Amino acid sequence: MENNKKSYLLPIAMMFALFFMIAFVTGLQNPMGVIIKSQFAASNFVSQLGNLANFIAYAFMGIPAGLLLSKIGYKKTALAAIAVGFVGVGVTFLSGLMGNAEAGATNNTGIFVVYLAGALISGFSMCMLNTVVNPMLNTLGGGGNRGNQLIQFGGSCNSIGATIVPVLVGYLIGDISQASISDANPALFIAMGIFALAFIVLGSMQIPEPYIAEKKESAVKDKYSAWNFRHFILGVVAIFIYVGVEVGIPNIANLFMTNELGIATAEAGTIVGTYWFLMLVGRLLGGSVAAKVSSRKMLSAVSVLGLVFVLVAILSPLSAKVMMPVFKSDISFGYVQVPISIMFFVLCGLCTSVMWGGIFNLAVEGLGKYTAAASGIFMMMVCGGGILPAIQGWIADMTSFISSFWLIFAGMLYFLFYALVGSKNVNKNIPVE
Repeated sequence: MENNKKSYLLPIAMMFALFFMIAFVTGLQNPMGVIIKSQFAASNFVSQLGNLANFIAYAFMGIPAGLLLSKIGYKKTALAAIAVGFVGVGVTFLSGLMGNAEAGATNNTGIFVVYLAGALISGFSMCMLNTVVNPMLNTLGGGGNRGNQLIQFGGSCNSIGATIVPVLVGYLIGDISQASISDANPALFIAMGIFALAFIVLGSMQIPEPYIAEKKESAVKDKYSAWNFRHFILGVVAIFIYVGVEVGIPNIANLFMTNELGIATAEAGTIVGTYWFLMLVGRLLGGSVAAKVSSRKMLSAVSVLGLVFVLVAILSPLSAKVMMPVFKSDISFGYVQVPISIMFFVLCGLCTSVMWGGIFNLAVEGLGKYTAAASGIFMMMVCGGGILPAIQGWIADMTSFISSFWLIFAGMLYFLFYALVGSKNVNKNIPVE
């Protein structure tokens, strides 16, 4: 038994690396939005289309990824996802090469289309990876407390990836007036290198496949589904909005800082990185109290706190500034002077950190045998992370950056409604065994 555990060390390490890569590749669209706005003289809405393409892939790939997992198992699904991710990042790299080879307005449309294709393909990969890495880590850990522990460690790796990528790419961009997709090449090389290594290691390892072995089909069609539960439907809406809020805050804040406030891209990257670092802190704190505090109380508390943070940020004058602790480009800590509005937007990371778990737990409570299907639907709703930031960018174009954050405020308000009212199961008469 000891030998079996040792044999899984490498695939476990690769799963941690893939947790990191899910956040790293997804997070690339944040600083890439700054590059796109500069290189193509794009509007705030257009700058978010890469992010939209990355997340809209979840709407198309969520159910197929689950079916793929049930038919070919963890290992082959993970290998397919890694291969797709390598191609997606490679296409993004190609768009940078096109920009260097043929600079000029006549070629901009082609470059941009190739960039969007890379973001979309990467999104397919991220959806597939999200579908497989959690259950695979649980399986490699043997389930139970050990499996849950591995998943928590994986989540921490995810937060680290989200923290590093805006800092790294912000530093690589340098002069925003000369920004181009190729500036992000070192980050793209890191992504492709980790994908290639993970593919080789997982391809050479044997891992258990209990999901396929235990799969059974029922001959009787169930007249109910997860969609018959009101609290689940409202939870689906909450997840859609949540991912949009989680991504929209740092994405639009980055554009705000680099295009209106005149903050250098490197400094803006450290500020955005701090938002994701606070999400890591929030997850650690949330995990430490989750056994004593209910999901409903936790979601209610962070929703109220988020409402306060966003409201203060919107109403504070931009002339009011504060020295804010952030990550510097060398991944050390330092201080940057920012408008107090920016600091409060960043502090929202503490709130968004625990919302996914809270919403998910409340939405599937009492679903019984419908929980697995509900999880697949939730994965599709991750597309909100592309749609809402694009809408927020459009609002910023039509009004102002600050005004666009009223959309975030409305999202926080919905979370509070869901925690207090919408999450109550009013369909307890439906059999779930």
